[in-house]
Amino acid sequence: MDVILEYQWEVFIGIEVLSLVSLLLFGVVRYVFNKQKRSLSFLFLFVLLLFLEAALAVFIYRETGEFSTFQIVITIFVIYACTFGISDFKKLDRWMRLKIGNWRGIELLTEKDKYVMKKQKDPKYIAKKYRYSSMIHFLLFVIAQLIFLSYSLDSMEQAIPYLTDLSWIGTEYVEETPYSNETLYGISMVWGLVFIVDFMYSWSYTIFPAKQKGE
Repeated sequence: MDVILEYQWEVFIGIEVLSLVSLLLFGVVRYVFNKQKRSLSFLFLFVLLLFLEAALAVFIYRETGEFSTFQIVITIFVIYACTFGISDFKKLDRWMRLKIGNWRGIELLTEKDKYVMKKQKDPKYIAKKYRYSSMIHFLLFVIAQLIFLSYSLDSMEQAIPYLTDLSWIGTEYVEETPYSNETLYGISMVWGLVFIVDFMYSWSYTIFPAKQKGE
C-alpha cells in the first residue's frame, strides 16, 4: 500500500497509457483483423481501467485523509471520459475506420458515418456544438467550485463576501481566499483561466461563424 502512495502519479500515468493502448488495440483488432467480438474485450478493458482510476483516487483519499491535486485530476479525467470522451471516442473510431479502410482498400464507413463527418465541417453545427460544450464546462466549473467551497467553509453563507468582492483573486496568500489550502486555490485559479479562454474560444464560432472552416 505504501508503494501505491509513494508512486501514485506513476500508477495513474501508467493506467492512462494502458487506456490509450486499449482503445488503439480495439480499432486494430476490430478493423484490421476483423475480429468484432474479440475487439470488445479491449473496450471492456478501457472501462475497467476507468473504474480503476476512480478506485485509486478513493484509496489515496482514505489513506491520506486529504483532498489533493491527485484526486481532482483523476476526477476531471473520469468526468471527461464519461461526457466529452464518448464523443471523442466516436470521432477516433470513425477516423480509424477511414484510415484503415483506405489502407485495406475497403469501405468501413457507413453512410451515417459519412453524413456525421460532413456535418462536423458545417460552421453552424460546429458553433452549436461548441455552445453546448461551453455550457457543460460552465456547469462543471460551478459544481466543482461549490464542492471546493463546501469543503473549505463551515457554511455557504461565508462564501458571499468572497463572491461579492473578488479582489482576493490572484493573491499569494491562501488565507485571504475562501479555499482551505493552496491546492484548491491553485486549481481554481488555473481552471478559471482555462474556463475563460475555452468559453471565449467556443463562442467565437458563433460570433464569427464565416471565418471558421470546420474541424
